[in-house]
Amino acid sequence: MILDGKVAIVTGAARGLGWGISRALGMAGAKVCISDINDEELGRAEADLKKDGSDVFALHLDVSDLDAFKSAVDSVVSRWGRLDGIVHNAVAMPLIHFEDTSEESWWRQLHISVGGIFNATRAAWEVYKTQGGGHIIGIASGSSVRGFKREVTYCTGKHGQEGFVKAVSLESAPYNIAINTIGPGASVKPTDITWEEYDRLPDIVKYQWADPAVLGMGFVWLLHQPPSRFSGFRFDAGPIALTVGREGYDFVFAPEKVTLYPDDFKFRDDWYKRYPDFSRG
Repeated sequence: MILDGKVAIVTGAARGLGWGISRALGMAGAKVCISDINDEELGRAEADLKKDGSDVFALHLDVSDLDAFKSAVDSVVSRWGRLDGIVHNAVAMPLIHFEDTSEESWWRQLHISVGGIFNATRAAWEVYKTQGGGHIIGIASGSSVRGFKREVTYCTGKHGQEGFVKAVSLESAPYNIAINTIGPGASVKPTDITWEEYDRLPDIVKYQWADPAVLGMGFVWLLHQPPSRFSGFRFDAGPIALTVGREGYDFVFAPEKVTLYPDDFKFRDDWYKRYPDFSRG
């Protein structure tokens, strides 16, 4: 299988997109540590991956806690001997107007979104340097490039992740550490819908959302790439999954095949090529 021998951590994996990404990685042959703060739903996700035949273990993790993230990375490396990728999918997304946003809510959301990708990168940094590279993947969305009512903090966090990826990629390149984001690139189940609520929904409602395990193919493709190939970019899982379906995982690359924002991809690529002393590895 395409990810045989690879090891990954997925945060926010108990439901929704994180659950789908985890299943896709496992079915592609990766060993997967799924993490979340909801232990009950995490247990359900672990059972689903085991039914797929995946090598998986579940770990309670608050991504806003750097020490906890370092401990998670240590546990994975101790168990499987390496770490090839972290997908930082965990997020908090209460839909509230700015004037109703408390200071506590503001910082809690940002500690999860921007703080989480910082913690993921710091926790894996020395491991990746020692083993010769690895991937960090954040989750993009329309809120990464636009603003929406009742999403002030969420949009701030998603914009912040893009800035983090653009800047850190310039410093991580010499160590063969790739840092990118991937958006769903399709309509997905709202984050706050629990498994219990989802199970009660009629099929006509469920059909409007893309299968998160299919979108997970986009993450499989990126983790299949050598870390030196792409860093600092925003991809989209929907277009990648469609491309893989047509051409297989080793398709001839073009920005239009991997993102809804090819002009942004080309702009970033040109910037990196012109940046002083920038090296992809």
